[in-house]
Amino acid sequence: MHGQPRRPKKPEDGAAAVAKAAKLRDLQAQVLHNHHTSTYTEEALGLSFKLLEINPEAYTAWNYRKLALRHNLKEPEAIKSVVDDELRVVEAALRANLKSYGAWYHRKWLLNQKLTPVDSKREFGLLDKLLKLDARNFHTTAEDQDGVWTDFSTLHRFLAKSMGVPEEDELKYTMVKICDNFSNYLAWHNRSILLSNLLVQQSKGFESKNKIFKEEFDLVTQALFTDPSDQSGWFYHLWLLAQTSSPDNPQLIASWPCNDAKLSLFHISKSDDLNMVSSSSSICCYSLKDRIVPIVLYFDEPVKGLNSSNVKLNSDLVIGKDIQWRPLSVTDSGHSNCWVTYLEISNKECSSPQQFSVEVGIPCSDDMVSRSGSPCSSPLHFTFTIELSNSNDKPQEIDLFHEPISWNCSESFRSDGNPSCVAFDQLNISNTVVQENSKWHLEGLSDQIDLFRELPDENSKFAKLTLARLLLACAAIKSRGNSLIERKGYCEEALGLFSDLINLDPSHKRYYEDERSLVIMDQLTCDMRTFMKYCSVQVKSNSAPLNHVQLCRLSLTCIGFTERMLWVQMLDLSHNSLRSVEGLEALQQLACLNISNNQISSFTSLEPLTKIVSLKALDLSFNQIGAHPIDTTRYICSSPFSHKGEPCEEAFEACRKKNIDVEEFWDAILFFKSVKLVQLDIKGNAVADKDDFRTVVTTLSASLKWLDGTCVH
Repeated sequence: MHGQPRRPKKPEDGAAAVAKAAKLRDLQAQVLHNHHTSTYTEEALGLSFKLLEINPEAYTAWNYRKLALRHNLKEPEAIKSVVDDELRVVEAALRANLKSYGAWYHRKWLLNQKLTPVDSKREFGLLDKLLKLDARNFHTTAEDQDGVWTDFSTLHRFLAKSMGVPEEDELKYTMVKICDNFSNYLAWHNRSILLSNLLVQQSKGFESKNKIFKEEFDLVTQALFTDPSDQSGWFYHLWLLAQTSSPDNPQLIASWPCNDAKLSLFHISKSDDLNMVSSSSSICCYSLKDRIVPIVLYFDEPVKGLNSSNVKLNSDLVIGKDIQWRPLSVTDSGHSNCWVTYLEISNKECSSPQQFSVEVGIPCSDDMVSRSGSPCSSPLHFTFTIELSNSNDKPQEIDLFHEPISWNCSESFRSDGNPSCVAFDQLNISNTVVQENSKWHLEGLSDQIDLFRELPDENSKFAKLTLARLLLACAAIKSRGNSLIERKGYCEEALGLFSDLINLDPSHKRYYEDERSLVIMDQLTCDMRTFMKYCSVQVKSNSAPLNHVQLCRLSLTCIGFTERMLWVQMLDLSHNSLRSVEGLEALQQLACLNISNNQISSFTSLEPLTKIVSLKALDLSFNQIGAHPIDTTRYICSSPFSHKGEPCEEAFEACRKKNIDVEEFWDAILFFKSVKLVQLDIKGNAVADKDDFRTVVTTLSASLKWLDGTCVH
């Protein structure tokens, strides 16, 4: 643990482990029996105590003891002895494992019942004693949104709060512990929590964030230069950097459609000149074919609380009251950088040529908050227009897929070299909506960079990683101005540091590769002049133009800065090293995606694509899907995708009727039931060679027309 090699096992270790496991299984069986039969005798409680001494993480045993305590409190005179016994059980468990979440949580729960007065001196004495035994190993596990204490650190704050200890005094206590031992994880972590609270509350002496954070940087820098190999101070420095390199409040940094955009679905008559299919005043919105217009809001940090009451939509269109804003993040936390809603256009509105104006307004709202609790405090609004054609003209229907799309542009598409086909100046990839006076402190960050460049230990992975983060924070500031040359220098130096870290710390190679990929993506998309080298407008006969971006052969392992590509309709990410497509869910205009020749290993890693309503063509050729064994029993549980609870039994039943082994293809079933592809290329994957896979795809993809270049129907 913590970078230390494992001790080789001795023969006697194996025998002891077998004996311990047998005893553990026997105790678990007895405790479970007592739990199921609600047996709360002294003997039964003794068995649960023995189990928790061996395995403090036996959560069922802790829950059993909670029920037993409530049962045995029927006699008021026994309350104190019952509580004291329970506290002793927790102490015994903590002696076996200081970092047992179950034990700390049980102690917090017990004290919170307020059955007897809390002996604060005893509790703090215990915490102090345990802290001295292993001060540096209490990691920074924060409490969750519901205030659930999960470790030593949160119990310490709970006790202080219950005693009425001011947070200012608690902060002074953390300084005492840090001065005693710079390696004290708990003290650094508590310091970050307390400082955050005091700054938010604007407590006396904590009105100036600049002053406070300058002092904190001086403190942690002193610790880092004293012992560069210690990890605790580096984590605190990372927290400080996050506080000083992000805005005070969440900001909207991109949207689709952008302000003043004109959207239309171009229908092409047989007599139309292909060069006239688009105009500089309109942007083709392919989703209009399905009478849907997605509205995407992208924030600079995850937020929650968006709804129809705090995001106002005004339009000539008939907008129902059931407009729902949905987070597009993969997690279920409720916070997301990217939010979307869908405007549906009725048949009545499509019956005649019209223009509809849509205004999106976001007022100041205390309901829309970031993870830190900061509200969106910058009101803004933008408008766009939807142009609908005259249905009486009976134009030829747009069909991208009357023949399979080839990603070799010379075969199927032609690249129109005239940028006027799409007004790129309308595409919202700027940061002008972000306040210039946010918490960016270029001078302080520059001082930190100079310090870390002088750090004597050139082989410290923490020093290199922190320096890279400082450089990227400065680069982000430079991107807001015109200092692109200086910005490029910061990025190039950071890329060099990540390359060094890959060689220096191979156990975390993938993390450094992902960080390097984000820097590359940032460089390519940070300004229009650079980005235009990778952009084109692809035109196919009998179809509308597609905004095309080609980011091939760049060694990308992950995708970032998608807020700058919300307008992209055709994206080529082939011949990289992508292991995930997370982030692409923001690209609600994306119709064609090529991620062939990457390192995608399962359909579950493609889950973000199920949220793109416009996606019709997907090239997955020559990845690693099906090449690695996966848990094929998970299909009987809730969907492994983030949108848990969606009905999937219908899809499984449809496959069973075709005699398909759903246990083998559960992840493919969950994916293909959620997308509406017209073209799929999947050759070169192990899964494509399996019996029945083609049947799975065709059974669940009613709209599919082309599979590996062959017409399905």
